[in-house]
Amino acid sequence: MNYWWVNQNQTFKHEFEGGYLWSPKVSEGNRRNPFYDFMKIVRPGDVIFSFSDTRIKGFGIACSHCYTSPKPDEFGRIGTTWDDIGWRVDVNFRSFENEIRPKDHINILRNVLPVKYSPLQINGNGNQGLYLTRLTRPFAETLIGLIGTEARQLNNRIIQEKPSEIYEIELKGIDEWEDIECQKIDSLGIPETERKALIKARMGQGRFKENVFSVERHCRVTNVCNPVHLIASHIKPWRESNNEERLAAGNGLLLTPTIDHLFDRGFISFDDSGDTLISPVADSESLIKMGIDPKSPPKVGSFGPDQRFFLNHHRKAVFLK
Repeated sequence: MNYWWVNQNQTFKHEFEGGYLWSPKVSEGNRRNPFYDFMKIVRPGDVIFSFSDTRIKGFGIACSHCYTSPKPDEFGRIGTTWDDIGWRVDVNFRSFENEIRPKDHINILRNVLPVKYSPLQINGNGNQGLYLTRLTRPFAETLIGLIGTEARQLNNRIIQEKPSEIYEIELKGIDEWEDIECQKIDSLGIPETERKALIKARMGQGRFKENVFSVERHCRVTNVCNPVHLIASHIKPWRESNNEERLAAGNGLLLTPTIDHLFDRGFISFDDSGDTLISPVADSESLIKMGIDPKSPPKVGSFGPDQRFFLNHHRKAVFLK
């Protein structure tokens, strides 16, 4: 279990009440940002302290891994320079009755401040430009002690439940996003056969599967070749693709359902040379049961130019690394 600190000054009401964290994937100018990258390594069961208006307002339990999701509509004009597509983690937040102001306790907290990516400066002021950062256990435990009984009771309950027993049930952001995309397709006034092909492509079936079958003959990982047991998996996810990309043969791989799940959720990816890449947040025991040994990931063969183009997107924008 990890402890996290999230700065929510602008987005506190939306995220806290909505039950999620959301960040862009990169900073303006397409620059990597460690405080956005941290989103990719949050796991279900992790504890997240919510900081807003100079106070710790409450704490939440992560109930999903990170996944790609559009910027929430309720943000309105907040973050006008942010990209429309970012990272989301679903969180079960609850407020504290004792909202502490960390600056008032900086003489205690100063001794346990993280060396790197600290949420607080030495004088107790918050670090500007920080969104999400990981806390050391001494810092988190000191913070819990300052908040008092309610924080200690919640933390003890989480430890007893064990993070491994907290599972993600559904990804609300993805379901809402794909429903909106389907509604857009319905409103385009395109021929019925084309509309059905685009909708079926969402499930890896229909014309898209036929197109992918023209360049792929079996699952890259399991070598299953019977099309009955294969899904045409989008490399650049269906929900992020335009209509041409949704049906493009080069934007697909034939995968068995379990491998499709791992690939779609970013727990695995592939480099251009055919090596299987394993996310550090993937559950090793589950991977082994699905036929992937994290200590000896399979080589899956070379890819065509179009597939390499889309795999570059997958590694940057889907893979949880």
